[in-house]
Amino acid sequence: MFRSLLIVFVMIGMMSCSGGDWRTASREPAGIAPEPEQEKGAVIEVYAADAFGWRGWFAVHTWIALKPENAPVYTVYEVIGWRLKQGRSVLTEYQTKHPDRYWYGAKPEKVLSIQGKKASQLIPEIAAAIEFYPWADEYTLFPGPNSNTFPAWVGLQVPALGLKMPFRAIGSGYAN
Repeated sequence: MFRSLLIVFVMIGMMSCSGGDWRTASREPAGIAPEPEQEKGAVIEVYAADAFGWRGWFAVHTWIALKPENAPVYTVYEVIGWRLKQGRSVLTEYQTKHPDRYWYGAKPEKVLSIQGKKASQLIPEIAAAIEFYPWADEYTLFPGPNSNTFPAWVGLQVPALGLKMPFRAIGSGYAN
């Protein structure tokens, strides 16, 4: 009986969360971010997507994207735990026209979007907070610090951002 239930849960899990091979999982744009060519004003966006594999049943991965006024691309900031095993900082940044890419097969959702003058005013504060992120060389799945600790910490440093982390952002409370 127990074995049958376990098999059913595993099969449901395989159908309901991103899984399979991370190397072939979708990283395509979701089409929910303003295009830099069309939106010339400043943009701040925070995204969340189901974590990869079985973790997606319980948790999300979150990241921050900033586009200053007239910038041709976004700068994306996120914490990626497996970088630690390579001896690198878990805090990464890269530039892209598509900050809303799928997170290894999971479609992202916007957690926050600020555009225009307010975004222009907040971007320098956010960038300054990112420079001083205290756990750039640490990662612990639970209780943190992890990928959700990072945006939560930035939100605490920049209260005007008004960032409210998703319920499933496990590790976001570590920043408190």
